[in-house]
Amino acid sequence: KKPYFVSISGMSLADNIRMAKYTKTDTEFLDGIELNLSCPNIIGKPQIGYDFVAMEEMIRKVREEISNEILFGLKLPPYFDISHYESACAIINEFKVDTLTCINSLGNGLMVNPYSESVVIRPKNGYGGIGGSVIKSIALANVHYFYKHTKSDIIGCGGITKGLDAFEHILCGAKAVQLGTIVMIEGLDAFTRIKKELIAVMNEKKYTSIEDFRGKLKYVD
Repeated sequence: KKPYFVSISGMSLADNIRMAKYTKTDTEFLDGIELNLSCPNIIGKPQIGYDFVAMEEMIRKVREEISNEILFGLKLPPYFDISHYESACAIINEFKVDTLTCINSLGNGLMVNPYSESVVIRPKNGYGGIGGSVIKSIALANVHYFYKHTKSDIIGCGGITKGLDAFEHILCGAKAVQLGTIVMIEGLDAFTRIKKELIAVMNEKKYTSIEDFRGKLKYVD
């Protein structure tokens, strides 16, 4: 009885509207739908989350098609400047957005194999999204800012390889966390391991619930 979410990322606004319409007939099976504004890996498709005019139009028109009986979420690109945070929050707060996944991978990175003297991945001549431990600090910044400045529940994503990483995401405001790269490396056993490690961190700190520390990041005077 785990919740079932579907993430959509069409090649056009019309694609996303068409997919969103299905939620009005599938509410028995769907708990939520996530609109991905941030895929950096498709040739000829820019990340809508960096075009704030297009982002507002996309959210507005797709939101109109989403059944109010299910949750509506957004998957966001990594933002780096405070002005970008502010612009994104201003748009998000115009709508009923239940969840925000922070963050998608960093685009556009380039991985090079020095032995074959070639790029590592095929699309876009090697340019693509970068994930894993290297993006954790950027992910935490986005999690915390959107937790503080929107009414949405935050799904923390980026650089979670151990229980302490999950703890940091929750401390910054995440209500749930998402695993990506580590699952590719370890398989589904990563979920069990990280959960046990998170519980161990909480026991050490004498926390009995994630709500005891969620979003309670302290600042240095």
